[in-house]
Amino acid sequence: MGEVLTIEAPGRVALVEEKLPEVPEGGFRVATAYSGVSAGTELTYVKGDNPYLNATFDRELGLFVPGTPSIEYPVRGIGYMQVGQVVETRTTAVREGARVAMAYGHRTAYVADPLADRFVELPEDLDPLLGVYVAHMGPICANGLLHAAHDLYGPAARRLGDGVHGRRVVVVGAGVVGLLVACFAMHGGAAEVVVVDETPARLEVAAALGADVLAASQDDTDDDPAVTLKRRWRHGPQDRGADVVFQCRGRARALALGLRLLRPQGTLVDLAFYTEGAGEVRLGEEFHHNGLSVRCAQIGRVPRGLAHAWDRERLSYETIGLLREWGPRLRRHLVTDVVGFRDAPLLLGDLAARRRQSLQAVLRHEVEEEGG
Repeated sequence: MGEVLTIEAPGRVALVEEKLPEVPEGGFRVATAYSGVSAGTELTYVKGDNPYLNATFDRELGLFVPGTPSIEYPVRGIGYMQVGQVVETRTTAVREGARVAMAYGHRTAYVADPLADRFVELPEDLDPLLGVYVAHMGPICANGLLHAAHDLYGPAARRLGDGVHGRRVVVVGAGVVGLLVACFAMHGGAAEVVVVDETPARLEVAAALGADVLAASQDDTDDDPAVTLKRRWRHGPQDRGADVVFQCRGRARALALGLRLLRPQGTLVDLAFYTEGAGEVRLGEEFHHNGLSVRCAQIGRVPRGLAHAWDRERLSYETIGLLREWGPRLRRHLVTDVVGFRDAPLLLGDLAARRRQSLQAVLRHEVEEEGG
């Protein structure tokens, strides 16, 4: 038997038992060591505002339409940042004792099929806690960089940093996605990386990671980050602003600010999740007059023309490379909470109700506590 995190209804989170199947021929079983919490996505299920809970998603048409919700309560096994240790294997694809990064939800153990389940074996020199980023979250952020590279070079893009190398970059939003994107941009050789956010504590983390920072205030012209950066970054007459903006906060005002930060004909790469819509985005202003572009970068798709060369495996490889260089800083500044798995329901409830603030929370499981 194992346990799985379950959202029974909005605001009700619990751990429930689940029976694990036998390990099939060709499969393996992992005991979870660490499980990262994606507060942005997972809390939408706790709060009840995830679009899948309120409409049918027609995958063939790519549309949300009225009807039976695609996901209904109880919601089990949310989460996509797991690190587990292989404790039983019936395949030569992975050895017993290996640490693997996977995306199988918050649960104590999981039986995997290598033909159906993606896994990435973690190198011995990598902090296993940071392995929570390797299977999914890191590739999400790397895919944003890949979209910027494709925007500049099309199918000729070769390196992940091609879209930021030597360029002036702004990241709007200093949550986990924004901070990882900023690290990828610095890792990729950006001339300057500025992180813009409304929360001073998050800007302190961005600065500790090595980025320049600006507060996202528009109350006064002198404090408006768009005015500040367009005064600083001049490319030519009537050509000022960021070469590329990565929008990583799911608020309409963040998207509107991101558009204002761009130079004419610049591109905003959007990695945010707008559960409340985007009524504040004034498309008749900078978007229209400066000929801007918005590209949605989600992990389900890499840019057209790059799918053969760039898949999830390569994005995970790029993530491991980033973690090898930035790991100690990310562990020190980005991971703010490490709590036991049994405290997960309380943690998610507190985060959803804003009784607790966390940047990156990680659930630690007993297998890791016992094994060191």
